[in-house]
Parts: sequence; C-alpha cells; structure tokens
Amino acid sequence: MSSKLYYIYDPMCSWCWGYRPVWDLLQQHLPTSIDVEYVAGGLAADSDSAMPMAQQQMIQNHWRTIEQKLGTRFNHDFWRVNTPRRSTYSACRAVIAADKQSCQKAMIDAIQRAYYLRALNPSDVDVLISVAKELSEQTPSTLDVAQFIIDINSQETNNELAKQVSLARELTQQGFPSLVLDIDGVIEQIPLDYSDYKTTLAYIQQVS
Repeated sequence: MSSKLYYIYDPMCSWCWGYRPVWDLLQQHLPTSIDVEYVAGGLAADSDSAMPMAQQQMIQNHWRTIEQKLGTRFNHDFWRVNTPRRSTYSACRAVIAADKQSCQKAMIDAIQRAYYLRALNPSDVDVLISVAKELSEQTPSTLDVAQFIIDINSQETNNELAKQVSLARELTQQGFPSLVLDIDGVIEQIPLDYSDYKTTLAYIQQVS
C-alpha cells in the first residue's frame, strides 16, 4: 500500500507560517511509509499593483489574530517599509527553482523568515535572488545562484507552478495550509490542529 501526504501551501501564506512549528514536528513523527509532497497552491497571481489599503488592513488583522492564537512572531514593519502587492507566484517559483537543486524546504524557510521576521518583500524577484544568495553562503549548501536565477525565470518553472496550482485546487478547496492524504488513490482530507501535531498524527494513523 502506497501513501502520499500532500502539503498544500504558499510561502507567503501567514497561516502556513503560523502552522510551521507544528508541521515541522508532524513531519518528524510521520510513519516512514508515508511520502510527503509539497504543492504550491498559488495564493495570488502576479501583479505590479499596490495592494489596496483595505486589503492591507485585513491581512494585518490576520497577522494579529495568528499572533494572539498561536504566539507566532511577525515583524509589522513590513507594512511601513514596503509597498505591498497581492502577488505570491514569484515566491512559489522561487521554491520550485530551489527544489531543482534539492533546496525546497530551505527556500521556504528563508522566504518565510525574510517576509515575516525581516520585513522584506518576497513579491519582488530581486528579494528572492538575495535570499538565494544568502542560502548559497550557508554551510552546507548546494544552491547555485546563477542556476537559480535561470530557473526562477524559466518557462519550465512557470509550467510546473501552473501544474501545482491545478493539483492543489483538484485536491482541496480548504485553502492554505491543507493536508490531503492519498492512500492508493483514495483521497482523505486531514484536519489540522494548529497547536498540537499529535492530533493530526493520530488522525493520519487512524485512516492509513
């Protein structure tokens, strides 16, 4: 019997950042028979337009809610020092490009930390390239920045993003983050507990 757990996310999704500590623990305790596959759901398509103020305020409120409920850290200077855009596809492409060099999780982590802790804007490709350069300087690292720049701008990466966005929508309508378990072609939506990985783990063990 083969089992695959799809993690449907966006690197610029604030609830994904809030869920991150629990997700990390869950992965450490999953049965070895379950393969994990990350699927970039694509929260917001490419846009050069400034985010409307009402939308900025709504997202800031999401950050405060997550802080209050989960204790997650956010750097609210982001809204003061940037011109936010509702645009996350570039960040998704960055993860796909990094995944070609086996640096998927490291890139997600770096983007999240740049956005939520350092008040940098991952909607900007130059920020993503800067993050890649920082990753390449870490030890150990296998990330080649020149290749990353080629890949983040490639049609192949764009096609892969479209494929992942389509798969995410096919698997679930529950937003980000979501967990979907595929057991020999039988799809099971997995409820998330943002406070304790054991609840989700017990559910997965029950149905798999």
